[in-house]
Amino acid sequence: MATLRVEFLGTGTSQGVPVVACECAVCRSADPRDKRLRTSVWVQVNGKSLLIDAGPDLRQQLLRSRVERLDAVLLTHEHMDHIAGIDELRAFNFKQDREMDMYGNAATNAAVKRMFHYAFAEQKYPGVPELELHTLGNSAFDAQGVEVLPVQVMHYEMPVLGFRIGGFAYITDAKTISSAEKEKLKGLEVLVLNALRKKTHLSHLNLSEAMDLVQELGPKKAYFTHISHLLGDHAAVSQELPPTMQLAYDGLVVTIPHA
Repeated sequence: MATLRVEFLGTGTSQGVPVVACECAVCRSADPRDKRLRTSVWVQVNGKSLLIDAGPDLRQQLLRSRVERLDAVLLTHEHMDHIAGIDELRAFNFKQDREMDMYGNAATNAAVKRMFHYAFAEQKYPGVPELELHTLGNSAFDAQGVEVLPVQVMHYEMPVLGFRIGGFAYITDAKTISSAEKEKLKGLEVLVLNALRKKTHLSHLNLSEAMDLVQELGPKKAYFTHISHLLGDHAAVSQELPPTMQLAYDGLVVTIPHA
C-alpha cells in the first residue's frame, strides 16, 4: 500500500517560539523541539508534493527540508502567519516553468490579491510570482491529482479551512467546528489540530479543548500544532498527554497508509 508523508515545517503560533524579546523558560529552552517556526506542513502523496500554508518563515522552512518541487499550495486562511511567505513560491515558478496552483476560500484569495497585488497586475514586473488561484467551496476538489476535502472551522468569527486527504486531516486556528463538519473528520488515521496554550483563548482551542475534541472524533493518532510559548516546554507538556496524542515539533515526519 502507498503511504502519505507529512512533514511539519513549522508548529508555532503567529509569533513563533522563541518570541522576540521574551525571556521566559520556554523561549530560553535548549530543547530543539521548543524552537517553533510559523505553522505549515508539507504533504507528499501519490507522487505529488503539496504545501499547506505559506507563512513568513517559508524560505527557511523550504531550504531546511530541501523541498525541491511543489505541485500545489492549500491555504487555510488569510492571516499573515499563514500567507506572508507566498512570494517565495516564485522559485518554483522558475524551476517548474509554470504557475503555482493555490487553493483557498474567497476571502483568503481576495487577501492574497491585495497583499501580493504586483503578482496580479495587468503589466507585471519581470520575476513576480505566477499564481493561479482556485476558490474553494465545501466540496472535495482535485489539487493537481490529489483529492482533498475542505473542512470549515471557525476562528472566532472567521471561517478557516482545514483539509482532509485520505486518512489524514489538518486543522489549524480552530475554536469551534460544526456538527456537520465534524462528520468529515471521522475515521481518521491521523488528525493534526491546533492547541495554543493551557488558558482559554477567544479564537483558538486550548490544550484541554483540543484533547476533548480528539476524544470526540476518535482518530488513531493526534498531533497538536500552532503552539504558543505559553503552553509550556515540549518535554513537560508531553508527559501530560495520553499515548494517542502528541505535541508536534518542527521537522517531525509522520507517515500513514494511503490507498
